[in-house]
Amino acid sequence: MPLTDTACRNAKPVEKPLKLADGNGLYLLVNATGKYWRWDYRHAGKRQTMALGVYPSVGLKDARERLDAAKKTLAVGINPMQERALMKLAVAAAAANSFKSVALEWHEANAKRWAAVTASKTLNHLEADAFPVVGHRPVAEVTPPELLAMLRKVEARGAAYTATRLRELCGQVFRYAIATGRATYNPAADLVKTIVVPDVEHRPAITDRREFGVFLRDLRSYQAADPLTLLATRLALLTFVRSKELRLAQWSEVDYEAREWRIPAARMKMGKGLNQAHVVPLSQAALDTFRELEVFAGHTEAVFPSSHGSDKPMSENTIGRMLIRMGYQGRQTLHGFRASARSLLSERGWTVAALERQLDHAERSKVVAAYARSEHLEERRKIMDDWGALVTALEAGANVIPLRSAA
Repeated sequence: MPLTDTACRNAKPVEKPLKLADGNGLYLLVNATGKYWRWDYRHAGKRQTMALGVYPSVGLKDARERLDAAKKTLAVGINPMQERALMKLAVAAAAANSFKSVALEWHEANAKRWAAVTASKTLNHLEADAFPVVGHRPVAEVTPPELLAMLRKVEARGAAYTATRLRELCGQVFRYAIATGRATYNPAADLVKTIVVPDVEHRPAITDRREFGVFLRDLRSYQAADPLTLLATRLALLTFVRSKELRLAQWSEVDYEAREWRIPAARMKMGKGLNQAHVVPLSQAALDTFRELEVFAGHTEAVFPSSHGSDKPMSENTIGRMLIRMGYQGRQTLHGFRASARSLLSERGWTVAALERQLDHAERSKVVAAYARSEHLEERRKIMDDWGALVTALEAGANVIPLRSAA
């Protein structure tokens, strides 16, 4: 006779194993440790026993349903135990390739070269906003619409800037997934202009590395401008400082031995009320540019004296007019070099926090701002060296891979 719920419930643990048969090879195995559903069957001429669950977590009805599913698998010539093992492996692989797993792996690989505060803030952003929404999803299956829905939630609470930073972090995770063979597509790349940060003036900037390489080669071969303007433009893109910070540069601010350009706080956009200079680490390419500039302006205090021979610095329109004459009107501006560098460096895996510090972006608290000027300095030195090397490579026409290694 088939088993009943009552018979299953009343069966007592026994020292000697007891099989309570239900039919079709299904039985409840009762022993000293508990009650277990088992199914005996034959596959490829061999007797097999498959576990179907533990009673009472799996009741009689559920056990029979599991039996029916297993029998259907066996009927088409597939060993149901092997299929279940493969399914477990697939589930484990999916978990290992979830957005959260890949993001944590990416974070661990990069945290060693970040400041501790950067590593902490980055992980906090992901845990607070990304993981609850897309953390469980296979990284290769996350779509732009669901990523955008996540960003919109952040934007809706009045944190548009945080949403843009989160998009960049997710983009770096997806690029890492692509590099490690877990994905083939970066959905964050399609959302670059979907979140608008209020009160930010956007100026034309080339953010595609191949197009930027073309611009660099055009600049190198341009003959219709004086050498001082060409070198000023090159230094601007190598250091991505603001126009005023560049044009008013003094030779006393440049320290070749320390490989630094220390811009006085008073000249920085966010410098009022602060006493700490903004440190611009100098790559080899930037140092070489300063040395070339000495030929034209080494006899003056100003690095970029006016072409009219007066005490005034280079006009704020000089570089802009040259870029227009080069044919880059509406495509690249002096201030746009900041966006170009930020975008291309972000592609290479550098942290948003360190890039923001190097760009000297606003910090609401003056106390925090003064501290932040020196924060991430070692990482920023590496960033600027990487940027100088990238500019040199792109100028030479090299095919530079966008993802920076974690080493």
